[in-house]
Order: sequence, then structure tokens, then C-alpha cells
Amino acid sequence: MNWMREHISKPEIIASVFWIIIKIVLIYIIARIIIKIADKTITHMMVAREKSPIKIDRRRSNTISILIHNLISYTVNLVAIMLILGQVGFNLGPLLAGAGVLGLAIGFGAQSLVKDVITGFFIIFEDQFGVGDVIQIDQFKGTVEEIGIRVTRIKSWTGEVHIIPNGNIKQVTNFSTYNSIAVVDVSVAYDADIDRAMELLREIVTHVHERTENIVKTPEVLGVQMIGNSELKIRVIAECKPNTQGEVGRILNAEIKKHLDAHGIEIPYPKVVTYLKQEKVEGN
Repeated sequence: MNWMREHISKPEIIASVFWIIIKIVLIYIIARIIIKIADKTITHMMVAREKSPIKIDRRRSNTISILIHNLISYTVNLVAIMLILGQVGFNLGPLLAGAGVLGLAIGFGAQSLVKDVITGFFIIFEDQFGVGDVIQIDQFKGTVEEIGIRVTRIKSWTGEVHIIPNGNIKQVTNFSTYNSIAVVDVSVAYDADIDRAMELLREIVTHVHERTENIVKTPEVLGVQMIGNSELKIRVIAECKPNTQGEVGRILNAEIKKHLDAHGIEIPYPKVVTYLKQEKVEGN
């Protein structure tokens, strides 16, 4: 007992223990600082996401932020514990080797799953699309019903639900981020008064704009777009809310047809003219 007391009381032993304690405290403080910085970074990302034009369900974003916080916290704490164990004399070589072999085996067995999860995180953080958006992934187009960490679900307008692994998403077209353009080509007969027809179109599109909330500004009558075999085509465009161009186009078509009919502007239809050749009678 006296030998142990004398051994512990040696200055070099006391200095060694003191520095070990200092290192352990520093490791702990640095780990806490790293976690605090990570938390602030996550909070900043969430605030920036809230200001994005694409809105994601708050509950989902909170869940993702908690998952990231836990992932960073567990990783930093694990590294800190291993460093502390190394300071107190534990041999970490066999432990690290075993963890490396286990991680390699899991990585080979779950490559597809890891790829799906990582891609899912990037989809959410980069605000590529949100729930309720109309998007197209490869040949699949529809409304996003769910953005999961591993898969994305979209529902087509005919009712089919497509479940797409996030790792398979290479290119996305989002139809719901910005305003869309409805394009309407109006055919009029050659013998119609073009100036009069364009004036009537301006009148009716202004009236439709006042009654239709999906149109964000007065539609434009661009002019004669094409000269066809039996008609002239006048192009009308209307800027409308995202993904409403189909509905707005149908409204414009119906109202334009009624307005032109009421003012005697004919919308052409195919006509066939037949010429009969009269044969010359012999002897006349």
C-alpha cells in the first residue's frame, strides 16, 4: 500500500495524469463545440428552406433536422469516446479493425439503400420539389404525394401511384415552382378582317383575366403565328399560376369561340371544291 502511495506521488506520474485529464477535458469541450456548430448550421438551413418557393411539410423538415442532429451527435460522441479511451490506455487497434470490417460488410450489402437515403436527404435540402408539386421523373409525371428518405411517391392524373427509389432519380422537371404559360392558337378564315379579329381577341382575353383568378396578368395577343392552307392562326398567351395552363387554355378557347361567333368572325373548317371536266362531244 505504501509502495502504491509512493508510486502515485511521483512527480512524473502526477504530471502524466494531469495532462491526460487536460486532454480528456479538451476532447470533451471540442466535441461539444462541434455539435453546437452543427446545430446552428442545421437551424440556418431550415430557416433558408422556409424562405424557398417550394414549401415542405414542417413536420417532415423537423424530423429530418432531428435525424441529422442525432447522426452528427452520435458520430462526434463516438469519436470523442474512442479518443478518451485512447488517452487512458485502451488499445483501439483491434476495435477499429473490427468496426472497419463490419462497416465494409454493411456497405457492400446495403449499397442501394445507402444511395437512396443520401439522395433523399439531398432532395429535401436542395428543395428540388415538395409535396403537392407536379413533377416529371423520367417517363412518370404526376403530383408528389410523399417524399420519403428512401422513396418518393407520385400520383398521375389518371390515378396510378408510382413509387420511385430516390437513388434512381437522375433528372426532375418541376412544373409547380414558377408561373406557367398557356398558349392558345386561334384559327380564322382568310377572308376575315384580321385587325378586327385581333381587337376582339384583346377584348375577350381582358374580360377572361378579370374573371379568372388563375391568370396573373392580362393575356397578350401576339399576332399571326402561322399561315395555313385554309386559315390564319393568331397566337394568344397568358401567364398563369403554376400548373394551371391546361385549365386556363380551356377557358380561353371556350370564351374566344363564343366571342368570335357573336361578332361574325368565322373559324374555318375544311372545305372541298370539286371541278367537273366537261368532255367534248364528237361531231359538234
